[in-house]
Amino acid sequence: MANRRRATGVRYGMNRNHDRWRHLRVWLGWHRADRRRLAYRFGRMVRGVSAVLSVLVFVAAVAALTALIIYSGFDSGAVSRTVLRRILRCSQIIFLVSIAFNLVFRLRSELKSSRIIKYVAQIAMISTLVPLVWPHCTGPADAVLHFLHSRYYVYIVLAVYSVAEICYGVMTVLSRRTNPSLILSVSFLFFIFIGSFVLAMPRCTVGTVSYVDSLFMAASAVSMTGLTTVDLATAYTPLGWAVIAVLMQIGALGVLTFTSFFAIFFSGRSSIYNQLLIRDFIYSKSMSALAPVVMYILCFTLVVESIGAVAVYFAVPEGMFEDSSDRVFFAIFHSVSGFCNGGFTTLPDGLQTPALMNSGGAIYIVMTALILAGGLGFPNLVNFKDAAAEYFRRLRARCTGRPQSGRRRHIYDLNTKLVLMATVVLFLGGAIAFFVLEYDHALAGMPLEKKIVQSLFNSATPRTAGFGSLPLSSLSHAMFMIMMFLMWVGCSSQSMGGGIKVNTFMAVVFNLRSIILGYKGVPAMGRNIALPSVRRANAVVALSIAAVLLYSTVIMAIQPELPFSDVLFECFSAVTTVGLSLGTTTELCSVSKMVLATAMFLGRVGIISVLCGFVGSRRDPSEHLPTDDIIIN
Repeated sequence: MANRRRATGVRYGMNRNHDRWRHLRVWLGWHRADRRRLAYRFGRMVRGVSAVLSVLVFVAAVAALTALIIYSGFDSGAVSRTVLRRILRCSQIIFLVSIAFNLVFRLRSELKSSRIIKYVAQIAMISTLVPLVWPHCTGPADAVLHFLHSRYYVYIVLAVYSVAEICYGVMTVLSRRTNPSLILSVSFLFFIFIGSFVLAMPRCTVGTVSYVDSLFMAASAVSMTGLTTVDLATAYTPLGWAVIAVLMQIGALGVLTFTSFFAIFFSGRSSIYNQLLIRDFIYSKSMSALAPVVMYILCFTLVVESIGAVAVYFAVPEGMFEDSSDRVFFAIFHSVSGFCNGGFTTLPDGLQTPALMNSGGAIYIVMTALILAGGLGFPNLVNFKDAAAEYFRRLRARCTGRPQSGRRRHIYDLNTKLVLMATVVLFLGGAIAFFVLEYDHALAGMPLEKKIVQSLFNSATPRTAGFGSLPLSSLSHAMFMIMMFLMWVGCSSQSMGGGIKVNTFMAVVFNLRSIILGYKGVPAMGRNIALPSVRRANAVVALSIAAVLLYSTVIMAIQPELPFSDVLFECFSAVTTVGLSLGTTTELCSVSKMVLATAMFLGRVGIISVLCGFVGSRRDPSEHLPTDDIIIN
């Protein structure tokens, strides 16, 4: 009995202890689930606040950039400076709150996905709080504090941070898988309208310039055409010239290059779709080389433009400018305009001014080199970089005596070969034709070396640059037709120039050759041009001719009093984004200016790209239809 009670007591005690631990485990489990539920809700709240802050930061960035533009573009008193400063202060607060929130609640993700440039930008933004922490600074040793207290430092930091956030917002929108052609078109339209408002500000103009003229000038700058409805030298201030130079640079490099640069190097985050889109735009052959290729394009542009600015500075004759700062600005502006194939000049008579014509001609040689460099195109620049790396690898292997590993590959692709061959033929052929046809006509009375220089320059500038050293009315009719042909062909694809592009022209030429010889394919330089490329080239040629005829008809219907030949040439120059003019641009009415502005926009973006962007992808019915022949003579 005692043993039974003892055993029962043991069992009872064990059961009681077991029940106690079971309740404890249940209690702990309930709290664990509660903690998980709380963590899930807290994570949702953090993500929601982060999404709201992202929208607020983008809006604040746009507002801050707009306020800075208005602040610098309007005279004091025209716009309330107090309101603008309040907008900038609110934007600064939103930026700082966003930085603090991301550092506190998203520290791990920030460390994984951010780059050092973002930390530098955030530190610079946090440093704008120095005046609040250290309000007084006296003595010569506090020069750094004086700089941090200055209003210009805060505005510079706000501008850079706003541009970076806007670019990151644009890349976020791109991740929605919008049509790339539509994105390209809308981005150019956005900068055209922004540039038109900036050019209309009082500090950018001398006197009164209508908004239609400002819109036309912005469209001409972004499309790198060079057509002007007002005299650039007298209608705009140096600030207006700087705005035009910036618009030319944006239009030349492309919006995706700038946005990808800031988005990738500022945040380090970019979706796969964004990377594919940027890779196709800049012609990078691998995803891993995306950031180096973007840096290479930007650095190449800055280096060439810097060298060109120095060369233009020393090529300008002495005594042409009274102030050295005017000469420096002239050199920088014309280097950008030349490399971007913009065709804008700050001289009243352009490059026809007697001071330049009577000089040694060095300025024309420099501008010719800049025009040709800008017309090569991003794909060929990337191919040149890869070719230089391959040559260096082979030279190093030869010097060290190592056997070259792998199969010997082709250094230059078919696109680069076609562009180089066409560029050399068109440039030298145009120069020879100009020298022969204008020797005793437009070049009469010039020394031989000046005739050679002018022939080279006037062979390069019709290919979408638009500079003029000789009046077009002084050229012979034969040379005039040759120049129109050069305008129509233009430069390389994805370059600073316009026209139908030499790639398109060479594809059409080799297709014509294969048809005449009876080939089934389109052979060219040991390769076969793909059928989709040939079809696209034929479509581009047809659309360019149709666009010139359509725009000429519309403008002639609006202003029938204008000479037909002048209107045809003006529309031809706008569609091919060249900028050469017979003087009809200034005689256009407001409606005709808007029509011609759309022609420049379509010429820059590409008519076929705009059509593909708006139409979108459709189901292909051709694969289910029988094939039949039609009669073509």
